[in-house]
Amino acid sequence: MVNRETEAWNRKDADTLLSLFHPDMVWPWPRTPQSHDPLDWVMVLGRYERGRWKQVWQELFDSHELVHNRRQIRKILISEQGDAAFAVVDVDTFWRSHKGSDFHWKGRACKVYSKIGNEWKMTMHTGLLEY
Repeated sequence: MVNRETEAWNRKDADTLLSLFHPDMVWPWPRTPQSHDPLDWVMVLGRYERGRWKQVWQELFDSHELVHNRRQIRKILISEQGDAAFAVVDVDTFWRSHKGSDFHWKGRACKVYSKIGNEWKMTMHTGLLEY
């Protein structure tokens, strides 16, 4: 799942990216990479809604060049039942707008997954934090 997501970002492929998300996906985001206390987090996109989320990602892809997207899996843990998992991933993704401004995602994320039938779906993802 982490590799599929990384490849979707690398290709700037909104449809593949969206196919990874569970319909109940949520994505809380810290205000800064140092905002370890969830009291300071925000919910930018709300619960997953394909049309709205695709518009956000497609606008990013259309207006920015992906300079680099480095991701390192630090840990994967699967439940004893084999139906839930999480991955800890260090992310260093650097975007540059067509107007020349930079946009950098850098930090550690926890990506949470649930197995639905024979398929894994992302149910939650923390925003990036520096540790």
